[in-house]
Amino acid sequence: MRVETCYFCSQPVYPSKGITFVRNDARVFNFCRSKCHKNFKMKRNPRKLKWTKAFRKSAGKEMLVDSTLTFAARRNIPVRYNRNLVASTLKAMERVSEIRARRERVFYKNRMAGNRERQRVVNRRLVAENEHLLPRLRASERMALEEEVVDPLVEKQKTTIAAVTPALNQRRRQRVLVNGSVEDVMQMD
Repeated sequence: MRVETCYFCSQPVYPSKGITFVRNDARVFNFCRSKCHKNFKMKRNPRKLKWTKAFRKSAGKEMLVDSTLTFAARRNIPVRYNRNLVASTLKAMERVSEIRARRERVFYKNRMAGNRERQRVVNRRLVAENEHLLPRLRASERMALEEEVVDPLVEKQKTTIAAVTPALNQRRRQRVLVNGSVEDVMQMD
């Protein structure tokens, strides 16, 4: 049996499933479910409904041009059964599906590339506009936050200065204190 595609949403229609509509001019339309059939009868355009494959392709949300998509084309040429041909065809189908999945992942990543940064900008703008709704910090909490922000800069400057100064006959030892800070202990040889 053949797996058809839905005329409206392009989903697969398996044997004994879905609705088949034959028009007066003998044109056959296969639908996966009654939702697609009803929308077809209401003469709706599938490219304007967001849940259809036609919309996704026209809106640039799915791949349009790819060599793996040509394998899904329907061929009406009968081929004599050959066991080796069927085995090689099944292997090729698996390989093509792997390649298509990989290319779709890459396409999706490229499409979503700037979303995280855009969302971060929108979130920051929202916080800036509605800052009056946020709870106020106490002065001690604000000072602690400012110190945490300043500390990495100071640490970076200290490390660059320590790297520049030559260590002549000096060995440095660092001792970690209970509160988590680091203390330098210098020993002379």
